[in-house]
Amino acid sequence: QVQLVESGGGLVQAGGSLRLSCAASGRAFSSFVMGWFRQTTGKEREFVAAISWSSGATRFADAVKGRFTISRDNARNTVYLQMNSLKPEDTAVYYCARSSLRWPLPVNARDYDYWGQGTQVTVSS
Repeated sequence: QVQLVESGGGLVQAGGSLRLSCAASGRAFSSFVMGWFRQTTGKEREFVAAISWSSGATRFADAVKGRFTISRDNARNTVYLQMNSLKPEDTAVYYCARSSLRWPLPVNARDYDYWGQGTQVTVSS
């Protein structure tokens, strides 16, 4: 059984930074693409970033390019989302997810098969 547990969310002022972590249980973590999504009330879940199994490739939503980075530590079964220069519009619940697809890095939520419970990020103006 695969479990994904996010942490690191919180309240931060605009311009600040946060680092989200997602710890995965289960075998073969290093074989899967990992992604981050976010969702606000009344809106669909939105793609944020994805990273290949080897960390050789990453993909970002236009809204976060240049501000967010995604990384992973396969030895620790953990994926990270470093968020810099945060804006109030980044406020959302952030989810990590696992995909069995390899390439191109998937951006649709339906292409991810396991999800964490989410962590709240609130950016104040």
